[in-house]
Amino acid sequence: MAEKRIQPLARDAMAYVLAGGRGSRLKELTDRRAKPAVYFGGKTRIIDFALSNALNSGIRRIGVATQYKAHSLIRHLQRGWDFFRPERNESFDILPASQRVSETQWYEGTADAVYQNIDIIEPYNPEYMVILAGDHIYKMDYELMLRQHVNSGADVTIGCLEVPRMEATGFGVMHVDDKDVIIDFIEKPADPPGIPGNEEFALASMGIYVFHTKFLMDLLRRDAADPNSSRDFGKDLIPYIVKNGKAVAHRFAESCVRAETETHAYWRDVGTVDAYWQANIDLTDIVPELDLYDGNWPIWTYAEITPPAKFVHDEEGRRGAAVSSLISGNCIVSGASINRTLLFTGCRVNSYSQLDHAVVLPEVTVHRNARLKNCVVDRGVIIPDGLVVGEDPELDARRFRRTESGICLVTQAMIDRLG
Repeated sequence: MAEKRIQPLARDAMAYVLAGGRGSRLKELTDRRAKPAVYFGGKTRIIDFALSNALNSGIRRIGVATQYKAHSLIRHLQRGWDFFRPERNESFDILPASQRVSETQWYEGTADAVYQNIDIIEPYNPEYMVILAGDHIYKMDYELMLRQHVNSGADVTIGCLEVPRMEATGFGVMHVDDKDVIIDFIEKPADPPGIPGNEEFALASMGIYVFHTKFLMDLLRRDAADPNSSRDFGKDLIPYIVKNGKAVAHRFAESCVRAETETHAYWRDVGTVDAYWQANIDLTDIVPELDLYDGNWPIWTYAEITPPAKFVHDEEGRRGAAVSSLISGNCIVSGASINRTLLFTGCRVNSYSQLDHAVVLPEVTVHRNARLKNCVVDRGVIIPDGLVVGEDPELDARRFRRTESGICLVTQAMIDRLG
């Protein structure tokens, strides 16, 4: 008798991405766009990682809740993620905060961002809900987390990172028993609890939760009726389940997707200018910790129709060349020297300019004789002739947004103020 084929749990799941965050620590990079819409890695946006993980895991129902300055995010989702087909039992819903429950109420917290859309979720009848943050860089197979959730009989399964114990003070930390059942959940503890048998490490929440849908909906309705709730998963719902139900930790290392070259479980919160710059520059390593070239787990995005990148001029001091760099489509490097740099789509770098450890967002023009080092250049900036960034700390601090570690963020408004 033929063995019964096991249906992937992901086919009965809906991924719900919380993408409303401002990301204020990214400073001017999020003045006009939400953090999940910030560019990353040459051609993608941060949110593409969570969405690609869902798609690659086999999840075909996805909702994205947006709120803060959502236009560029919504436009990206409409352009790049519009291939889901209802006739294949697929769906992709963009869910802006739109005062649907009350004329005065936007999304009040992460839980409220799901609660306000219960009437959209329930008709799809998903058996499981996978709640995701839309602002982290990682590759993960949610099917493995779903299986653990079902096998353990948990009310909620929480994705967790193993981090050095005293580095967990900025996270929500799980205190677990020897079976990874969560016995306490502590938000940003001064002295995080260690992992049983590995006390030098702690389990930090990734903001990834798996629920049976009916349980979650009942929980959200109970929370909405509580006038003292802040309507937040980490502050309200998860502590309630830890106290009154069964919460289980899922270790990221068990479901992290790795190509042959990836030795570590890679996860990054690129929520500061320094972390954002570093994670992008790391991609220029010969063997980067994050492999964007893994065809078995592609990062889907809006694929613009562009001509190839182009390098022109070949004379001493005026040679169009790039070393250890990522150069996107529709870029022209005209007699300029580029090292350990990312050029996003549609950039122009003109003669005698030098770029070193620069993250240059789309449609930037760098005029002649500019020197840019250790910097992030926002979309559409026009760098004037001869501008130097990254060589004089005091001058940089007066002109641009300079971090304590010396990374400069350059926007058009800063350039305009130079006169």
